[in-house]
Amino acid sequence: MRRIPRTRRDWAADLALVLFAACFAAVSSQSIPVADSGPAWRAADQAAGGLACAAVLLRRRRPVQLAVVLLLAGTQAHYLTGPALVAVFTVAASRPWRVTAWVAALAFAPLPLFLWQLPGMSEERAGSAVTYFALIAGSLGWGLFRRSRQQLIASLRERAELAEADAESRAQRVRMEVREEIAREMHDVLGHRLSLLSVHAGALEYNPGAPPAETARAAGVIRESAHLALHDLREVIGVLRSGTGTGAAERERPQPELADLERLVAEARAAGGRIELTGPPEGAAPPPLAGRTAYRIVQEALTNARKHAPGAAVRVRVAGVPGERLTVDVHSSVPPGQGPGPGPDRGTGGGGGRGLIGLAERARLAGGEFTAGPADGGFRVTAWLPWQH
Repeated sequence: MRRIPRTRRDWAADLALVLFAACFAAVSSQSIPVADSGPAWRAADQAAGGLACAAVLLRRRRPVQLAVVLLLAGTQAHYLTGPALVAVFTVAASRPWRVTAWVAALAFAPLPLFLWQLPGMSEERAGSAVTYFALIAGSLGWGLFRRSRQQLIASLRERAELAEADAESRAQRVRMEVREEIAREMHDVLGHRLSLLSVHAGALEYNPGAPPAETARAAGVIRESAHLALHDLREVIGVLRSGTGTGAAERERPQPELADLERLVAEARAAGGRIELTGPPEGAAPPPLAGRTAYRIVQEALTNARKHAPGAAVRVRVAGVPGERLTVDVHSSVPPGQGPGPGPDRGTGGGGGRGLIGLAERARLAGGEFTAGPADGGFRVTAWLPWQH
């Protein structure tokens, strides 16, 4: 395993435990009896205690080995009790439960012998033994408490990091959704404006001898479409540059409603389109999301018809009943002199299907359904949107 460098805090904790072990041995040396031995044995006991106190500095690298040695040697030497308590605490605080259980079993192994000898043991020696086992039990308990606390802190830190990462992921997902919504708006609005501009510019190019009134009207439509397209483009770029608050900025932009459908069809008819509009239904208006989605679907369908089937007749039907659903159906026929084609945004020269994919996504986000494909010798786009009270 890779060795982790010891920090200043770790060094401070280790030195404090060395000092604790030494002070414990010094303070308790007069209260706990030692074996009846001469000064040489007592000096050896003190020297072993000093070495044991110094060995406490190894508790992070070899806690189990240190605890085993000190527990075995501590049965014969009083001055090893303090270092043994530190070693047992370290094992309980940093090692798995199974290892801690084995060390605890070793520490309490002399307990049955002590209980068997207790009736014939002096009161002073019995009190010393009880104190020793109580201290060992306290060291184990404190180590287990510290281990559980560290695990709890680590778990809380991990949960906080996961929550932060999840919040960042959600924020990123929201930003992406907002940007995708802006991209759809940009595609729908600018595509519609630019297609009108292209139609009128093409009419001027291929009909240079048109009456002045018609030329002026086409130039006015071109100017107005270009102005509106530029305005929408500036709005979108401003929202994207802001970086923050894109959702609020997008909500502040005026959004079309189903009532604006007649104006949209009028613009398309002014560009030379042959469009038949049925609806929208009279009475209560559908929810804003359903109305805006229906408007965008018709707008994209008319734009595709101008791009891929110029001159074709288009039938737009919008019907629905409150409490049920709103139906949007746009059918474009094949223009004169042209055979059945692949349909809007589906040919090699089209938009790669991105327009229809965007419409399908819009309908899905509104809780509805969307279909598009060849039908009745032309191309049909149909959407069903929920119309709640």
